[in-house]
Amino acid sequence: MKAVGHTRCLPVTDPDCLIDLDLPEPVATGRDLLVRVMAVSVNPVDTKLRRNAPPPAGEARVLGYDAAGVVEAVGPQVTGFKPGDEVWYAGSRVRPGTNAELHLVDERIVGMKPRSLSFAQAAAMPLTTITAWEALFDRLQLRAGKPADAGTVLITGAAGGVGSIAVQLARRLTGAQVVATASRPESRAQALALGAHRVIDHSRPLSEELRREGIRWVENIFSITHTHLHFAELAKSVAPQGRICVIDTPEKPLDFMLLRERCASLHWEGMFTRSGFQTADMAEQGRLLSETARLVDDGLIRCTHTRTAGRICAADLRAAHAEIESNRTIGKIVLAGF
Repeated sequence: MKAVGHTRCLPVTDPDCLIDLDLPEPVATGRDLLVRVMAVSVNPVDTKLRRNAPPPAGEARVLGYDAAGVVEAVGPQVTGFKPGDEVWYAGSRVRPGTNAELHLVDERIVGMKPRSLSFAQAAAMPLTTITAWEALFDRLQLRAGKPADAGTVLITGAAGGVGSIAVQLARRLTGAQVVATASRPESRAQALALGAHRVIDHSRPLSEELRREGIRWVENIFSITHTHLHFAELAKSVAPQGRICVIDTPEKPLDFMLLRERCASLHWEGMFTRSGFQTADMAEQGRLLSETARLVDDGLIRCTHTRTAGRICAADLRAAHAEIESNRTIGKIVLAGF
């Protein structure tokens, strides 16, 4: 089968940073689905692994997490899917990636693809949806519904892949006031279009930006990117006994003592934790993907697909990686077909 991977950690400018491969077809066992991949999206984690995680010597690692495709075969223990089902999912860090014609994935982290989306549109959403959902509802513990005392949630980098879905989930499913951050006119417009009540500029001190909006502090903060640059301001902005959830890898240590006086708590979100450790609640990811599919089909959540940037091949993936590394993307970039 065709696949794309890497054998060395190289900059995106090197034509060998990603290479086309011909690999044996995998076989479904246990609770695995064998999925024919129709489309994938590119995430920042893909570029970080390409740059920083060398495969074992002499081996190639297939990258990629988001996928939408059709079930070709199922393992003997599978109960929720059958051949022919159209599915979407975000894969696992402990297994080969989705940049391949055929891919094995545990049924517990798979959902039925939204009927209203194409494969390319669907591939844009699983990883960011799971990350945003877990951050908002499991880590920050926002409550579903529209209570009057829902408080405020601040979402940084709101026009990117995770931010684009987090803003929508917070606005549609909770009663919280959603404050987004963006620094460019186009990203500001995107955040407002997705449902943010207010947008502030993260190139300026966040606590001062909030005060300009008449907001003393916020009960919940979802820090998506550049946490090390903003952490002191986040600590000034979080309410007493508030919560901060972080998903990026800070480039320098965070001063947790800044949270002590307010008894604020810091939480990490990693959507690969459940699949990587085979947690007892691993099937929660399949459930929330199915719930999101319903929200999409009902018109409550917009697809975050920005554009399809070619086919699943080394050359087109290199170009997509370069765009992701520019840190100026809005929404999600997708590749479709081989």
